[in-house]
Amino acid sequence: MNESFLTSLLFGAVTAGVPLLLAGLGEQISEKAGVLNIGIEGMMLMGAYTGFLAAYSTDSFCIGFLAGGVGGAILALLVALLCIRFGLNQIVIGIAVTIGAEGLTALFHFFQFSRTYPRLPAAPVLELPLLSHIPILGRALFGHNAVVYLAVILVGILTWVFRATYVGLNLEAAGTKPAALDAAGVSVVKTRSCAVLSTGFLAGVGGAYMANVGAGLFIPFMTGGAGFIGIVLAMLARGRPIWVLLGASLFGASLAMTTALQVAGINIPTDVVQMLPFAMVMLVLVIFARHSVLPPALGLPYVRGER
Repeated sequence: MNESFLTSLLFGAVTAGVPLLLAGLGEQISEKAGVLNIGIEGMMLMGAYTGFLAAYSTDSFCIGFLAGGVGGAILALLVALLCIRFGLNQIVIGIAVTIGAEGLTALFHFFQFSRTYPRLPAAPVLELPLLSHIPILGRALFGHNAVVYLAVILVGILTWVFRATYVGLNLEAAGTKPAALDAAGVSVVKTRSCAVLSTGFLAGVGGAYMANVGAGLFIPFMTGGAGFIGIVLAMLARGRPIWVLLGASLFGASLAMTTALQVAGINIPTDVVQMLPFAMVMLVLVIFARHSVLPPALGLPYVRGER
């Protein structure tokens, strides 16, 4: 547990945890509105590809992150159209979106770059004054890309939105009593659609961060189940964004364990270490899943006038 190991572990936990945090927060918005967005894995992957392609083509990380969010939102628009507007099964459509995104991004990448994997330069880092000079914690927690700080700020913003605004109240009603929301004159379709588009945008930005900052390149299927971990975080957080942050930190640390152990010189098979986040998911589900609270209308299409 020397300084190099702790710094590497904490730095890697932040880098690996930010995509999970953005995906989890996005899924939480969608689930509050009553939409189970299983396609979030595909949205992250599409965001990773479009974000990398935009950053590579324009030499701008800002444009890359924006393009990643738009890429995820485009898939979210498809989910909103099929599941909310036409009332199709949310789980089936979500799985189809994920599988389709995996195939499309792999195909686009092959046509664009053949079998080469071009890399981006190092992403710009924003070091917070004074805090970045703290031993161990400073280098690990306060010297990251601006997206990291924006993601943490978003936790506070969503906490306020969910608790103290009409937007949060409408989201809650759309997932709990959509008929009551409709009777109050607020469109359930519009509320759920906006929630799903927000989910897609955040998931896309998370995927773009994974490609542009975490890896510096795009590799087909690179999300590796991160979207599904985001779904687990949203389900277990019980509507509290801060719990998504804590869960993303925990899973991010388990994902970063491989690099940290290599820095410490500990020889453990890579396959064993890479198994840790998924073993952690199963452990957390066993311990906490029975206490999770999900919206009563989650996954159910709303048809106006039906009872």
